[in-house]
Amino acid sequence: MPELRKTPLHAFNVENGARMVDFAGWSMPVQYESIIDEHKATRSSAGLFDVSHMGEASIEGPDAEAFLDSVLTNDVSGIEIGQAMYSLICYEHGGVVDDLLVYRIAKEEFLLCLNASNTQKDIAWLNANKDAFDVGISDVSDSFALLALQGPETREILKDLTAMNLDDLGYYRFQGSDVAGVSCLVCRTGYTGELGVELFVAPTDADSLARSILGAGQPYSVKLAGLGARDSLRLEAGYALYGHEISETISPVQANLMWTVKLKKASDFVGKAAIRKEKETGPKRRIVFFKTGGRRIVRAGASVLVEGEEVGSVVSGAFSPILNEAIGSALVSSNADDSKLSVDIRGNELALIPTKPPFIELKP
Repeated sequence: MPELRKTPLHAFNVENGARMVDFAGWSMPVQYESIIDEHKATRSSAGLFDVSHMGEASIEGPDAEAFLDSVLTNDVSGIEIGQAMYSLICYEHGGVVDDLLVYRIAKEEFLLCLNASNTQKDIAWLNANKDAFDVGISDVSDSFALLALQGPETREILKDLTAMNLDDLGYYRFQGSDVAGVSCLVCRTGYTGELGVELFVAPTDADSLARSILGAGQPYSVKLAGLGARDSLRLEAGYALYGHEISETISPVQANLMWTVKLKKASDFVGKAAIRKEKETGPKRRIVFFKTGGRRIVRAGASVLVEGEEVGSVVSGAFSPILNEAIGSALVSSNADDSKLSVDIRGNELALIPTKPPFIELKP
């Protein structure tokens, strides 16, 4: 087996008691203390996450905008320098290659933030579709570490660490600034549904930055948070996770992500025809989110039933510490009666309560 990759914060994570796991070939902290406590801290105060495993790609050149508009479902031409955008990249058949964030650094320069498990696949796919464009694509993942401070006290924790006025940083906006004496790209997108920032930083500066934020956050009871809390937080917010709510076989139509797909933009982006056809004819399957009314977690892979007949399967399941009950999502037949959805857990039938996400009120 190949040795697991380590983030620039690996020693910091171990020192702070992290339980490390293999995630997409990386040694990553799944939790430091309690997933529930880390989740609650992020909702009430702040959680500090090491997400340096995420991949980054630089897209530069005279045709950078036109190229991205030809491969992304969203409309890149609509974002300004200093603005970010969420988008999908799709296959010709409409399935999803990946979901990603696009940051417009300059007129002819963009930074993409990619899922760790998909980074190499994404960059290869982008390169395979660039022939008609004057554009350069570079894997710059090793140039960045990435920290995410998420929670309502984020601004208070950082206010004495930076001269930047964080109140002026709009949602899905970013700017360069020093934080704790370290040069950062300060972004406000988030994957928890909370107010927060993501800090792209040189790998050599990650440790000192993390320690400075952790120290400044002590009066606010900030907690280090791992992948466990990150997953329950994103599910509570109703956000998609690649390989679960979206995948090569789950399209944006099925995933209720058509708000990320601009079918009317001029560019004939990859997958446009297939997505338009599925939207017009109607998908055969769709993602639904649910609560259970109890604490027992419904695991991914569990069969979803309607009156004993299988109509789909669970794709995500977690415990919501805020609701004090289990929540999840499932991929089910479009004609399934949502009011009768259930799962069979070791011979016990459990009714699912369809719920429109987010599961709680969010203030990002």
